[in-house]
Amino acid sequence: MDISIVIPLLNERESLPELTAWIDRALDAFSYEIIFVDDGSTDGSWDLISKMAKDGSHVRGIRFRRNYGKSAALYEGFAAAKGDIVVTMDADLQDSPEEIPEMVRMIREEGYDLVSGWKQHRKDNPVTKNLPSKLYNATARRVTGIRLHDMNCGLKAYKADVVKNIEVYGEMHRYIPYLAKNAGFTKIGEKPVVHQKRKYGKSKFGLDRFVNGFLDLMSLWFLSRFGGKPMHFFGTSGILMFLVGFVMAVWIIVEKLVLQGQGLKYRPVTDQPLFYLALVALVLGVMLFLAGFIGEMVSRSAPGRNNYQISDRI
Repeated sequence: MDISIVIPLLNERESLPELTAWIDRALDAFSYEIIFVDDGSTDGSWDLISKMAKDGSHVRGIRFRRNYGKSAALYEGFAAAKGDIVVTMDADLQDSPEEIPEMVRMIREEGYDLVSGWKQHRKDNPVTKNLPSKLYNATARRVTGIRLHDMNCGLKAYKADVVKNIEVYGEMHRYIPYLAKNAGFTKIGEKPVVHQKRKYGKSKFGLDRFVNGFLDLMSLWFLSRFGGKPMHFFGTSGILMFLVGFVMAVWIIVEKLVLQGQGLKYRPVTDQPLFYLALVALVLGVMLFLAGFIGEMVSRSAPGRNNYQISDRI
């Protein structure tokens, strides 16, 4: 099979017939499957998906008992995909299936592991969506080193090996290109795509996604840098903090002894705020070092500590 199209959805019943027909027209020259992942819809979306699947179309379906989120839907969709190339898109008719053939060509002919859509001209609210999206993407480019203008675009195409070798969890669907990069799939391309206005229903995401997205980005960055070697971060930080506290404490004590030996007036060590700052730094340094030590023990005991991405064997 050429293409698997994975489409997470939540209460998008009105859009599904039109989206399916649009995909059928756009991919007439390919063999493909459409995998709708119903993330706990309550508007009858699953009944419609079941009907389309029974009518002998290209439709397959996965249904969650409750709402788990987009990452969970993509994870299950990726596991079920059978195509050589896997495409993700949203169910709200804002992504155009007509972009898919060119994205497939870029993977097949230009050798990209992943091609991400870039909504150059967004049809969203400029204040609540466009501006925060620009700030979010600028931060993501800086942290990840991946030069994509629209990291969170729902329309993406992947080699099947990519989606079979990454784990999408929590709300990490925003950073699949970064997950792919960390798994060794570094040839990541971008294609400008047409963005449509939402035709039915309303967006399922609020402004809190930008705060959560930033926190997830920091988590991924930390795990990619120090996930297998926590002592390098916590141990180094702890040693530096301990040394700062130790130097401050020694300085205060030596200064007091020198002044006392010369018969000059001096302040008791315990009367100086700097002494208590030194104690805090010493305690924090020890705690950070111990956190790194415990993290190292947990990391060494993890069952997947020696799971590596191997592309070929001879």
